[in-house]
Amino acid sequence: MNTNPYKRFENAELILRDELAIDRTILANERTMLSYIRGAITLAIAGITFLHFIDNGLLYYLGIIMIPAGIFVGIFGIIRYLKMNGRLKNIRNPD
Repeated sequence: MNTNPYKRFENAELILRDELAIDRTILANERTMLSYIRGAITLAIAGITFLHFIDNGLLYYLGIIMIPAGIFVGIFGIIRYLKMNGRLKNIRNPD
């Protein structure tokens, strides 16, 4: 099975419509990565806030879970961005 879904575009010349579509996809990829980072920061800050202001109970334990979840979401978003960015570079510059 072909692991690169964009292989059929590697040897073809891209026309203006294709170039603009790639530009839109690049911007959407960046926007998605920034959303992942924003979510990661929000989770981590909420977790830190729960740990700081609540001594025990359900929200304290939820805060303990939210901090690593925020770190995981941030790392996942960056990995996903880098993977898609590599695919887009292969389309634009197949060298």
